[in-house]
Amino acid sequence: MKTVFVLFLFCLSVPVTAQQVAILKYGGGGDWYANPTAIPNLVKFSNEHNNTRITEKVETVEANSADIYNYPIVFMTGHGNVSFSPDEVEGLRNYLTAGGFLHISDNYGLDPYIRTELKRVFPNLSLQEIPYDHPIYNQDFKFNGLPKIHEHDGKPAQGFGLFYEGRLICFYDYEADLSDGWEDEAVHNDPPALREKALQMGANILAYVFEN
Repeated sequence: MKTVFVLFLFCLSVPVTAQQVAILKYGGGGDWYANPTAIPNLVKFSNEHNNTRITEKVETVEANSADIYNYPIVFMTGHGNVSFSPDEVEGLRNYLTAGGFLHISDNYGLDPYIRTELKRVFPNLSLQEIPYDHPIYNQDFKFNGLPKIHEHDGKPAQGFGLFYEGRLICFYDYEADLSDGWEDEAVHNDPPALREKALQMGANILAYVFEN
């Protein structure tokens, strides 16, 4: 495992012509595969508007796979139960503390499960609401609040994070449904201006990860 860490950190330090992102596959019965057009659309938007060079092919990866170290960021969404095996708990912890990043988008119904599983991954860390002066909200696009794509429970959209040794390692958009806003317009018929805001916030997340 130490060899894998060294290779991962070496890859992050070497300039590359392209980066790649992946979707996290998890157990428990939740639909980890939800919003299939979301990440490809976000990657395309980021490449067009942020001058990133992200490979448009989006992979799927599991937390206990060594392949996870190929991706500076992995995305996670769904509506229901999440259950990490002991190996996945260890794998995700190792990936994040070695320099990886996890973005979680609550697609409604994920919240109670992911909070429990994150506590298994990091028993000594707690989700904190991220202030709007944090760099993740102030990349190429400036935000004073998360765009709220779909209404669920009348609650405000919030961005939470896990910080490890001062570094943001996980961004969790709650009651925002960012990934719904990244999907093809025909999927949800969201107004173009709202989809644009969701894509801009997603591009900020990518820019933050690739720069930190």
